[in-house]
Amino acid sequence: PGHGIAFVRNDSKVFRFCRSKCHKNFKMKRNPRKVRWTKAFRRANGKELAMDTAFEFEKRRNRPVKYDRELVATTVKAMKRIEQIKEERQRRFFENRMKGKQRQEKAEAQKELEKNIDLVLSPLAREAPQLQKVATPQLMEVEPPTRPEREKGPSKEKTPRSRKSSTRRP
Repeated sequence: PGHGIAFVRNDSKVFRFCRSKCHKNFKMKRNPRKVRWTKAFRRANGKELAMDTAFEFEKRRNRPVKYDRELVATTVKAMKRIEQIKEERQRRFFENRMKGKQRQEKAEAQKELEKNIDLVLSPLAREAPQLQKVATPQLMEVEPPTRPEREKGPSKEKTPRSRKSSTRRP
């Protein structure tokens, strides 16, 4: 109670929506396998585990069972154990999915660096290898040249702009 909306179609098929966003997308006839934020998309595109034997335990069973204290205790233990197994499998699935990601990101960063090396290296650093070829031990002791300061010329003072008179045309 109090969570989402249930929509019952004419053929008695029940659709449950967790929030209005899901309900609105359903009414717009959007395919959940094409909408990136849905569980259906994540499962269809291999982002989450789709087939796992642990999901069998979560299915609803509408058979009434006679109360038995031991059965309840073992069921609770089994539920905790299944949750641990599921978490472990999901963690392994994620690690396998992300295995090559670090190498790929490093290669992309290297490529980007090579492409835009001029943004990283200063002009003096580019000249340094050329200086080392020609340099003698005496030149190595000399400090690297500094950038000359810009000369300051007469400053341009801003004059206030005159506003056009607002005359209306008939």
